[in-house]
Amino acid sequence: MQIKVNFLDNLRLESKFDDFTVVADQPIRYKGDGSAPGPFDYFLASSAMCAAYFAKMYCMARDIPTENLRLVQNNIVDPEDRYKQLIKIQLELPDGISEKDRLGILRSMERCSVKRVIQNGIDFEIEVVNNLDDDTQALLLGKNEAGTQTWIEGKDLPLEETIANMTSLLADLGMKIEIASWRNIVPNVWSLHIRDADSQMCFTNGKGSTKESALASALGEFLERLNCNFFYNDQYFGPEIANAEFVHYPNEKWFKPGPDDQLPDGLLDDYCLEVYDPDRELQGSNLIDTNSGNRERGICALPFERRSDGETVYFPSNLIENLFLSNGMSAGNTLAEAQVQCLSEIFERAVKRQILEEEICLPDVPAEVLAKYPSILAGIQGLEEQGFPVLVKDASLGGQFPVMCVTLMNPRTGGVFASFGAHPSFEVALERTLTELLQGRSFEGLNDLPQPTFESHAVTEPNNFVEHFIDSTGLVSWKFFSARADYEFVEWDFTNGGESSNEEEAERLFEVLEDLGKEVYMASYSDLGVPACRILVPEYSEVYPIDDLIWDNTNKALDYREDILNLHRLSDDQLEDLLDRLEESQMDNYTDITTLIGIEFDDNTVWGQLTVLELKLLTLLALGEVDDAKELVEMFLQFNDNTVDRGLFYQALNVVMQVHLDDELEMADYEQAFRRMYGDERIDAAIGSIEGTVRFYGLTETSMNLEGLDKHQRLINSYKKLHAARARAAKAE
Repeated sequence: MQIKVNFLDNLRLESKFDDFTVVADQPIRYKGDGSAPGPFDYFLASSAMCAAYFAKMYCMARDIPTENLRLVQNNIVDPEDRYKQLIKIQLELPDGISEKDRLGILRSMERCSVKRVIQNGIDFEIEVVNNLDDDTQALLLGKNEAGTQTWIEGKDLPLEETIANMTSLLADLGMKIEIASWRNIVPNVWSLHIRDADSQMCFTNGKGSTKESALASALGEFLERLNCNFFYNDQYFGPEIANAEFVHYPNEKWFKPGPDDQLPDGLLDDYCLEVYDPDRELQGSNLIDTNSGNRERGICALPFERRSDGETVYFPSNLIENLFLSNGMSAGNTLAEAQVQCLSEIFERAVKRQILEEEICLPDVPAEVLAKYPSILAGIQGLEEQGFPVLVKDASLGGQFPVMCVTLMNPRTGGVFASFGAHPSFEVALERTLTELLQGRSFEGLNDLPQPTFESHAVTEPNNFVEHFIDSTGLVSWKFFSARADYEFVEWDFTNGGESSNEEEAERLFEVLEDLGKEVYMASYSDLGVPACRILVPEYSEVYPIDDLIWDNTNKALDYREDILNLHRLSDDQLEDLLDRLEESQMDNYTDITTLIGIEFDDNTVWGQLTVLELKLLTLLALGEVDDAKELVEMFLQFNDNTVDRGLFYQALNVVMQVHLDDELEMADYEQAFRRMYGDERIDAAIGSIEGTVRFYGLTETSMNLEGLDKHQRLINSYKKLHAARARAAKAE
């Protein structure tokens, strides 16, 4: 994790990481002001809090009350060596706890990350650099031994060379990649989480049977998402990029909607129009892109090559971001390698959807077949030894598709997790399925899995597939576990006995789609220095329902973004209009404003927690409509999970409103008690909100220029690096 430190007055220091700011000082005896804990104090507190976290997590997972848990940590200093200390942690447990749970809590606390890092020893490397912003060396693995080459199936270069090349490309873009976490909880199953140290919303996960293959996977996914702009889906780019020569790619094309908001000619082709606009309801305004929000400029469309004849077809960027998410994207050492990965993921998700929605029961993979892959079997046995039954199934639907399934059951909670993976090689598909199952997960994380159900409508509901796409934690039908399989097991192989190249395997996967009668469209990217592609298969590879283009389009942000960012400067008439539009939209009251308008606010601010409900009630207060606001305040207090501080403000506001609206009550009779309960600042804000002297309490002023929105600015600065690289590449052509 990258931590940036600013030097404040005297000896005070300010460290910034993620969305947090921590201030440290020194005691007065050390010439500080004593205004905050010292760095070493934070270090000591971190081990105590980490141990407490693991104790509470154990209790919460087993419904053990935690109200009477108490923990104390003391550090005992060696009188002969002050750098040698004993950290003694004591935990007081509630009465009646079983011996089994007492030991379980102690074992859980032993897993404290702070403790284990200290015990394993920490190495420090201190150096001086000319410019911190120019230091883009990736914070990844140490250097490999000279000459080491590790080849794995499906890669056109050794892992060491793949990692070195991708790391270098990211450094050239000005991105410092850091590893946030590693996981290796069973043999031969590795995963990690990497992110841009300067914009931590840009992150990917990698998986593999070794740490090197997992790292190559994460870097490849990072570059794939950069090339396809996935990190910036739904986010507002700001006026500078919105009006630049190009917004997304230099080869984009802009289309003006026709009369009466008709779809313009030249957008999509007849095949796609039948898929995406069968009832001729789609309008031009539905396809304005969210990122630029530039209605005057029109519809931004990206060129894709139609595989059947090589013709160029322009797809609205809005359509892609609304329906496909990350499905059908890949980067690799070669374009063919990227295509194989891309097509494999498309089949994985399409077949998974078919299996889940049709409640298909898959055949088990015979034990003698699994025995051919001892490395994979060791990982499965590792899960079994931890008490998680594992079912390994053939998801090829009779050999039609290169897809496997590994399903984990958790008898402790009754939950299940069905993981799918695909690749032309049976072994690689199986390995990917197992590593996907445990990607970024701890054993504790397997306690949150949903239980299977016989309720077919819950399984087939479209959003269930979206949940499966995001993290595979959607519902699974009990019929999936029937002893009577709907297909025979096939030990399939799409690699010609392991002899085919990535080019040949990609061709074969394209042929499978052709046999299904699917039209395929592909865009290739090389501007960032790595071969990447995006493949769209209409009516097959979409993640979200197609009618979302009309009824739940992300560009609804354009109806609210400007007004919300200019909230403090709106007239009463404009506020009334905003309120009316929010009501008429029938939008869920608990939609967060970050999602609604495509702006990343700091999670620890009022803006970062703001929902449509809270926006409505604050607007009602600004308009002096206290009666209507009172009803929404009560809803907020009943259902909202905002911060404790914000909740207390609304408690204060609620009682002040009650006195204000009751003719028989006088504020003077209760104000002193209110102030003692809630504090002067909250009561002043509550009274001021009702009287009209305080508007939108807690919300700092913003505008369309995004000033003060540091988190969003970091994201845009990340995108500007890509934008500049694409401009340079276009100029060089």
